[in-house]
Amino acid sequence: MLKIKIIGPAFPLRGGIAAFNERLALALQNKGHSVEIISFSLQYPHFLFPGKTQYSSSKAPSNIIIHTKINSINPFNWLLTGLKIKSENPDLVIVRYWLPFMAPCLGTIARVIKTNHKTKVIALADNIIPHEKRMGDQLLTRYFVKSCHAFIVMSRSVEDDLRKFLKQPKALFHQHPLYEQYGTKVKTSMARKKLNIYENERVILFFGFIRSYKGLDLLLEAMSNEQVRKLNIKLIVAGEFYEDELKYRNLVEALSLKNNVIFFNEFIPDEEVKYFFSAADLVVQPYKTATQSGVTQIAYQFDVPMLVTHVGGLPEMVTHLTSGYVVEVNPDMIAKSLCDFFIHNRKEQFSEGVKKEKNRFSWKKMTEEIINFYSNL
Repeated sequence: MLKIKIIGPAFPLRGGIAAFNERLALALQNKGHSVEIISFSLQYPHFLFPGKTQYSSSKAPSNIIIHTKINSINPFNWLLTGLKIKSENPDLVIVRYWLPFMAPCLGTIARVIKTNHKTKVIALADNIIPHEKRMGDQLLTRYFVKSCHAFIVMSRSVEDDLRKFLKQPKALFHQHPLYEQYGTKVKTSMARKKLNIYENERVILFFGFIRSYKGLDLLLEAMSNEQVRKLNIKLIVAGEFYEDELKYRNLVEALSLKNNVIFFNEFIPDEEVKYFFSAADLVVQPYKTATQSGVTQIAYQFDVPMLVTHVGGLPEMVTHLTSGYVVEVNPDMIAKSLCDFFIHNRKEQFSEGVKKEKNRFSWKKMTEEIINFYSNL
């Protein structure tokens, strides 16, 4: 049995990374290891957080030990947190890395822990190079990556980015497992009634917070295609705006899509997620840049086909014409696939493909590979 600490967001913080960390902790516990999560007492200062709240309205997980200790902007806290973890001599520390802003905090904690000359520090990197680049990103990321013994990546594109900072990084590649904590699929009729959508509608879903790189504007342009208009598709946009909402509202007006787009401008609580995915015929991720995506793994959990763009690790997750579509970052190509899906009634065919493909994304397999990876460091 190993003594393992996971450093990263967890309840009461919300979001996909927090949900992932909690599920990873549970999977490692199920393998017989002692696991604790060291989360943030302050993750982002309010002026840096674009959403309405950083905190979850869902119930706390009852079977995971979570300590809220880390202050992302207090260097004294970083040193104290690192010293506390160091003194406990864990075998393995898994540090979640997703944003250069976190590099000074997480890199310092990792450096302090490593001075016990026992603990192995492995970064679980969602991104090495962020989607939205800022001055200083490379300097900050370099500081962080040099604090770790090894890395876990969930897309080959992140592994490639890692090599821009380290010549021969020790890296384990494993694809993002399924998000199972959102429950099971409900009847389409029930889900659509819950969302006030007619049962016989053609429904596509854009899920998750809205930022420019996620390409909602491309999807709206595709919806304005003449052939797509004839299909009278309903687009559900479910997620909080992390940029100017008016930009998208105005685009909907300009493209005459007001009757075809339904906005749920809020963070969707865990217990509500099942209704959005169960109501959808197709999940659309028209991203302009990407690494991996938790949205894809929620779609797999609910057996919903996907349309993704050919960026980052998305083509590794969705098999073209089996579990959905992989298309170029282009509104015309998105429109063409939407037409193909609904005109040829592909939902049942692709849903069967999703059910077969989802077996690739296993928490059990991921935890086994992490422990083997650690053992060989």
